Amino acid sequence: MSRLPITKTPKVYVGGAFIRSESGRTFPIKDAGGRFFANIPQCTRKDLRNAVEAAAKAGPGWAKRTPYNRGQILYRLGEMLEARAADMAEAIMIGAATPSSPSSTRPGGRGSNSASSARREIAAAVDRLIYYAGWADKYEQVLGSVNPVAAPYFNFTVTEPMGIVGVIAPEEAPLLGLVSLIAPVIVSGNTVVALASGAQPYPAIVLGEMLATSDLPGGVVNLLTGLHPELVPTFATHAHLRALAAVANADERKALALGAVESVKRAKFWKAEEKTDWFSDKAQSLYVIRDFLEFKTTWHPIGA
Repeated sequence: MSRLPITKTPKVYVGGAFIRSESGRTFPIKDAGGRFFANIPQCTRKDLRNAVEAAAKAGPGWAKRTPYNRGQILYRLGEMLEARAADMAEAIMIGAATPSSPSSTRPGGRGSNSASSARREIAAAVDRLIYYAGWADKYEQVLGSVNPVAAPYFNFTVTEPMGIVGVIAPEEAPLLGLVSLIAPVIVSGNTVVALASGAQPYPAIVLGEMLATSDLPGGVVNLLTGLHPELVPTFATHAHLRALAAVANADERKALALGAVESVKRAKFWKAEEKTDWFSDKAQSLYVIRDFLEFKTTWHPIGA
């Protein structure tokens, strides 16, 4: 008697645990052969709010870690991604083979589903993690300063994390684009609530499995899948999200910008219609870290 295959039950990674959407809704993805592979959770606004709560709980502890330790943890995540490259390559190819998705109304092309393209994307994602891990204990020296003042005071400008940052990943390069947005945010002590690619969500599911077995504390990175049009308005207006890093089309950018003004949050956008080259060296920079930092100036009397 032939045995029935045990199909996977993907779950999103929130607060260090794997959960289904509170709505119970899902959407299917297919494997490289066009056969049904699994149902992906279709997260709701309540899932987003729960993820923000998890990020808030994890934030103080993560921010208090030494920059060197945060760099070690990002480096370790790069090691794990390198070691599980075969699993992630399969995830990327499965995602690229899916003919439709909940965000099919959004503009955005599919990536190539070849094994060589998947391996190239994984290698670039590993390199991106290592790049930001290297900046972990160095960005303060570059971005902070000792300020000369004509008075009997010391004057210092130092950096601090902003808090919880909402990330909306691009449709293309579903792993590399997601990593490129998350890594510069968490390296400085922020926490993240991220919405995965709508067209290719499965690599984010597998990334969550890696995060769960890494040294990254639960709640620092929270990954959601689902309808972008349904979740973007909540990303825009949620008062506890202190900043946004979003790849968005014109309508989404307008909604996010208006919501950011109302809820007083910083917003950095990449235009979805311009198809950012996430493989380029220009997609990584010290100044992306700077975009999600607060700068505090301290005065201290000389001799006190």
